[in-house]
Amino acid sequence: MNLTELGVFLRSRRDRIRPADVGLPGGPRRRVPGLRREEVAQLAGASVDYYIELERGSAQPSEQMAVALARALRLDADERDHLYHLAGRPVPPSGGPSSHVHPGMLDLLDRLTTTPAQVITDLHVTLVQNRLAVALFGAAPPATGMGASFVHRWFTDPAARSLYPVEDHPRQSWTFVADLRAAIARRSGREREEADALVADLLRRSAEFTALWERHDIAVRRGDRKRILHPRLGAVDVNCLTLFGEDGRQRLLWFSPVIGTGAAEQLDLLSVLGTQDLGPDTRPGNDHAFS
Repeated sequence: MNLTELGVFLRSRRDRIRPADVGLPGGPRRRVPGLRREEVAQLAGASVDYYIELERGSAQPSEQMAVALARALRLDADERDHLYHLAGRPVPPSGGPSSHVHPGMLDLLDRLTTTPAQVITDLHVTLVQNRLAVALFGAAPPATGMGASFVHRWFTDPAARSLYPVEDHPRQSWTFVADLRAAIARRSGREREEADALVADLLRRSAEFTALWERHDIAVRRGDRKRILHPRLGAVDVNCLTLFGEDGRQRLLWFSPVIGTGAAEQLDLLSVLGTQDLGPDTRPGNDHAFS
């Protein structure tokens, strides 16, 4: 752990980013070449005073804050690992909610301001969501391990299914299993062990999953049409489109309205109201983010 060097490193990464790079307005009068401290704090979900302490080398960030800082500052994989080492925190394994998100995907996510979008792993762990994705699907749960995977929750927690109409459940179950089998085939070594453990647990806990898994169907989910049940907007018909990362381990999902269904007007309303004026999400299991 070297908190003094961590502070210097954070300042150097902050100085290289322009506000437009992370979806922030530039403004006519700026005395710094990159982001201001308060802008980094905003992006990382921290208080300004706390972030100042980090740059001064007076505070050790938690593992959760290290994740947030790496994403706020658009660090690549090597820079992210360096931040963890300086902070005295273990580098998190790939595949979980703390996984490194490629800066290019974060940049695209920032630019998708009028449509729900999020980045997930090939095991359907939600890594980051934009504001509209949180408003439509709910925030990703603070789960770790297998519980962070939406596929795992889909087959083990009935509340996770409240996002879809009941009549759509069989098709979604088949899609999740066929996509999961394709994802596992692309993995190897320790990464394969993580996926195999997920499958083994689902085979033990879900007869539905077992029946579908034994069919050996395989289908990479590149696009789909879905009906999402929102507690205020009702059923929203969306096209789910997918952009894969270089190794296929991460995916950027964005959701466009299905023409002729009224979804465009529903998403426009969601864009205006966001998560503030729609009232509490009374949908069971509203902390289960969609993937």
